[in-house]
Amino acid sequence: MPEIDLHTHSTASDGTLSPSELVAAAVAARLKAIALTDHDTVMGLPEACAAGRELGLEVIGGCELSVEFERGSMHLLGLWLPQHPPRLQATLGRLGDLRTARNENIIANLNAYGVDITRAELEDITTGGSIGRPHFAQLLVQKGFAINFQDAFLNWLRPGTKGYAPKEKLRPREAIELLKDEQATVILAHPCTLKLEKDEVENVLRELKDFGLDGVEVFYSMHTQAQTNFYAGLCNKLELLPSAGSDFHGDNKRGIALGRGKGGLRPSYELVRRMKEARQKLGFQFPTCS
Repeated sequence: MPEIDLHTHSTASDGTLSPSELVAAAVAARLKAIALTDHDTVMGLPEACAAGRELGLEVIGGCELSVEFERGSMHLLGLWLPQHPPRLQATLGRLGDLRTARNENIIANLNAYGVDITRAELEDITTGGSIGRPHFAQLLVQKGFAINFQDAFLNWLRPGTKGYAPKEKLRPREAIELLKDEQATVILAHPCTLKLEKDEVENVLRELKDFGLDGVEVFYSMHTQAQTNFYAGLCNKLELLPSAGSDFHGDNKRGIALGRGKGGLRPSYELVRRMKEARQKLGFQFPTCS
């Protein structure tokens, strides 16, 4: 029985459940703790925390930051963030302005190839959250320009395609130091997306640890058992904390269940206990949430 899920998304970014609906779903799944880690925003944390208090679920405030990386893609999770982290919010506000400009570029690119998509349509389906590529994919499917989400990304939204526009990102050291300024526990999300050889992964983790990285998302929906074993071994070797997350997005990532991923995840609350012990040694606080 899974007990935790430390990587989830709500309608505050590109998930399909509201923060309170997400918490209710976690309670229904009989989880003991959940982290809300929306992309480049903490907007959903107050609602998720309130729902956690009401329903008796431990909710950990978090976010997921995209950072610059040459090979694949690198994302960092910040856990145990306060509901209103001042320094982080200032940076997220700047990134939000840049994301808005990027979205306008994607709209223009798609329009130039006969895809009639407007900002108003995107805003209608985000229900107040930030607009991201999954929302473009949803409209591409609705309008018949793509068969499904995978097709939309493959032919319209990934680098090198007609609709793609680059995203402004933080550098890894900058992002880690920003999260640590807010006393967050910093986790490298889904290391499989780094697209590195095994020896290269260790070198990258050593560098990130020097910047302040605390752990690695060992248990993840898309990891094979071999990958899980490899990342667990690196965490043990480098004295990094193992973490676990499904990367749940609701209907925007079908087949991914809270706490279970594609069915193989069974993360224990012991991972959270270990993170809490590490935070106590650093003298970090535990922001009130649930």
